[in-house]
This record gives sequence, C-alpha cells and structure tokens, in this order.
Amino acid sequence: MTLNTVRNTRVYGSFLNQKDMSYLTIMSETPKSKLIVPMLARSPQETHRVSTTLELFFDLVFVVAIAQVSASLHHGIAEAHFSQAVISYMMVFCGIWWAWMNFTWFASAYDSDDVPYRLMVFVQLVGALIFASGVSDFVQGDLRIGVAGYVVMRIAMIVQWLRAAKSDPRRRVTAQRYALGIGLCQTLWVIMLFLPQQWYYTAFIIAILAELFVPVWAEQAEPTTWHPHHITERYGLFTIIVLGESILSLSLGIRSVLDEGNFSATLVGIVLGGLLILFSMWWAYFDYPMHHLLTSFRRVFLWGYGHYFIFASAAAVGAGLAVEIAYATHHAEISSVVAGAAVAIPVAIFITVLWLFYGGIRADHPLQRFLIPVAVVLILTTPFWGEQTALWVGLIMVGLLAYKLTHRQRPYDS
Repeated sequence: MTLNTVRNTRVYGSFLNQKDMSYLTIMSETPKSKLIVPMLARSPQETHRVSTTLELFFDLVFVVAIAQVSASLHHGIAEAHFSQAVISYMMVFCGIWWAWMNFTWFASAYDSDDVPYRLMVFVQLVGALIFASGVSDFVQGDLRIGVAGYVVMRIAMIVQWLRAAKSDPRRRVTAQRYALGIGLCQTLWVIMLFLPQQWYYTAFIIAILAELFVPVWAEQAEPTTWHPHHITERYGLFTIIVLGESILSLSLGIRSVLDEGNFSATLVGIVLGGLLILFSMWWAYFDYPMHHLLTSFRRVFLWGYGHYFIFASAAAVGAGLAVEIAYATHHAEISSVVAGAAVAIPVAIFITVLWLFYGGIRADHPLQRFLIPVAVVLILTTPFWGEQTALWVGLIMVGLLAYKLTHRQRPYDS
C-alpha cells in the first residue's frame, strides 16, 4: 500500500488489505449497467472522484430553503425579535444541514448510480422540496410540513441503507444501524408534532442529539468507505451555495435601495464591505484543500459536524448585510450596534471555526496563534465603531489575507 493509501484508510478507522483495495478499485472503475447494479462500497482511493450531476441537482433544492431561512433571520432581527429569530434560524438551518449531510456521506460511500438509486434520490428531492416549502411555517412554530418532508426523505434514506446492507456483507451491521437509527430518530420528530408547543425546544435538542449519535454508533461497527476528496469537494460546493445566498441577499438589498433612490455614502460602505467580507470568506475557506485535515476518526466527525457553524454563519452574513442596509435606510427598528452585530457575529463565528479546524492556538504559526484570535476580537468590537461595521469587518478580513499571503511558510498555514 502507498503512503497516501495508508493515510486515507486510517481516516475511516481501519486498514483495508491489498486484496480489499484491489477489489474496491476494480468495482469502482468497472463500467456499470444503469438499470440495477449491486450497491457495493466505493473505493476511498478511486481516482478522479468528483461530484455527480445528480448530487449538484440535489443541492439546488436547498438553495430555496436557505434563501427562506436567511430572509426570516433578516426580518426577525430588523423587527427586533432577536431571540426568536436566531433560535428559529439555528433550528431550521440544522434541519437543512442534516438532510444534506445524510445524503452526502451515503452517496460518497455507496453511489451506485443505477435506476433504483436515482429513483430514491428523486424521492429525497421531493422530501427536500416539501421541507423547503415549510420553512416559513417552521419559523413560526408549525413543524408539520417540515416533518412531513423529513418523513419522505427518511423513507428513501432507509431504503438506501437497507439496500447497502444487502449488497455489502462486510458493512451490513453498519448499514443496518444507520437504517434503524434513522427510523427511530424520525419517529421522535413525528412524536414532536403531538407535544405542547412549549416543549418543542427541549424535544428538538433531544432529537438532534439522537441524530448526531447515529453516525458515531453506526460507524463503530465497520466504517463506511467514503472518499476524502469527494467529501471535501461536496462540502466546498455547499459552502459556495451559502456564500451565494449571502451575495443574493446583498444584491436584493442594493436593488431595494436603488428602487427608492436613496443611495448614500453609508450604503456604499456597506456594499463595499459586504463584497470584501464574502470574497475574503471564500478565499479563507478554499485556500488549502481540506482533505488533508481528515486524518482520524475523531477529526472527521469534528470537521463534518463543525461545518454546521461554517454553513450557518456564511448564510447568516447575507442576512446581516440586509439588516445593515435596512437600518441605513431607516427600515429597521434597531440600533446601529445591533445592526452591526448582525454582520460581525457570523463573520467571527466563521473565522473561529476555520481557525479551530487548522489547529487553533496549538498551531506554531503567528497567524494561527495570535493574529486570528486578535482579528476575531476586533471584528466583534466593530459594531461599536459607528455605522460602517461591514466596511470595518471587510478591511480586517482583507488584512488577514494580506498577512497570510506575505508571510506564508507552509502549505497548511491558514
């Protein structure tokens, strides 16, 4: 086995012997009949493994849901309903993220691309669309449409795992655990519909913890053979989607200002700062290929679950920029500090989580140990600097990038 093979097989918890690797590689490279093929484990060493057009099509469904939940956050903050807006946003985005996660990791390990697989993905698409259509109701506390969408998605997901259990004897227990765990968790979501509304938050936390436990429990039987390069590409593409939603929010804010003919120097600063922020966030995330971070079972789960905060904060930046524009045009019932915090806080969360991914304060490069923590503190104080929070935050982000580019010592410096 090559050094790269050893590195990557460690990621999912056990070494594959040479016979296993040869078999998986042959199966992944053998031309398939598109009607029905065995749902065998894909090789983690498969060459040229990239996102399929079906996966990209699946991602498009979530664009609708993210746009709706971001708009609800924007309006909730602008109308001074802070706690309700933030909690609802975190809950709904968690549902979006988890549905996407379930599909993405399964597809990386078992995408057979035959007719049954495509049909089940189509069913998942229908469920995701139902869920997306119920986002606004979910925010208002009505979970029925959202849970109905999840039921449809989960039925398809359970069928996929049972099919994998039948075709992959070595990981049969793993697949069965996934099917059982997903079914039990979905039962919890359905039970939530019959609980008094004041119990929703407690029940939601219990259900989410149960959901997060299922992969940890299932993978302990025999890890699935997900592809490191494929997974990091899928996560990168979803990051682009949430950043794109923030660009859309900024664009809609600019359009509303132009329609009113009220474009001022303050608004120019918000727009410029927003563009600097979003461009810097993209640069910071994609500056180094992340598959090199997936070096152990523990780090894989922390990286995978930690992306909830990456995705949610990136989408929230757009809502924050829309709030700042609403405040500057006198359409928000909040102070300048609150409007600025709507931008500064999600940017600070995004940078902090990336910082932790790359080792945090344990790293030996000055950028990691000192400069990034200082920058986060400065960003969090920018709402108190006046009405140009977005511009100040954008300039700080650009400063971080400039320092990194001029003081780069290793390819993994971030």
